[in-house]
Amino acid sequence: MTLAAPEASTERRGPIRRLYDWMLHWAETPHGPAALAAMAAAESSFFPIPPDPLLLALCLGANRKAFRFAGIATAASVVGGLVGYGIGAGLWSVLADPFFQYVPGVTPEAFDKIQSFYERFDFWAVFLAGLTPFPYKVVTISSGVFGINLGVFLLSSILSRGLRFFLVAGLIYRYGAPVKVFIEKNFNLLSWAFGILLVLGFAVIKLIL
Repeated sequence: MTLAAPEASTERRGPIRRLYDWMLHWAETPHGPAALAAMAAAESSFFPIPPDPLLLALCLGANRKAFRFAGIATAASVVGGLVGYGIGAGLWSVLADPFFQYVPGVTPEAFDKIQSFYERFDFWAVFLAGLTPFPYKVVTISSGVFGINLGVFLLSSILSRGLRFFLVAGLIYRYGAPVKVFIEKNFNLLSWAFGILLVLGFAVIKLIL
């Protein structure tokens, strides 16, 4: 069983929704785990959609492998985070302009705010960003730009991403079919709720900063 998005006409689907649907289709192929790893790694530096929907779909389709999928997502996300850190530490002078122009969520304003957040909270800044809907790529790249201790960055990334993905896997492993039914019946409502949480997350970060 996999998570299927509700039917929608092609005309009404924006680029992000089409990308989302393309992402979910991998759960129906033998290449789902590899796609999950690739997307989890890419989301840590440039990909606009987090890997959670694909992780959820894979877990629903084979809930006995849920923790394996969570481990794949965690490891790949941390590796991708290290790539993002490397971009910030060594290549930012060359890549800053294209990233600011083309990568959603990566803006000079976000970097200015996250810098002061790092200065105040260090480990917790990376941990909270890795756990919440806040764009993780902003955290990974800016950590390299601002020279956050690599050990602190790595530890907080492992803990936050692991907690996030294993929580999803644990819920599916424990409740499986009822969770699938709930999501399919309330897909649109949950999409709105996620969007609201995302906006609230940015608002809280803004207040803190």
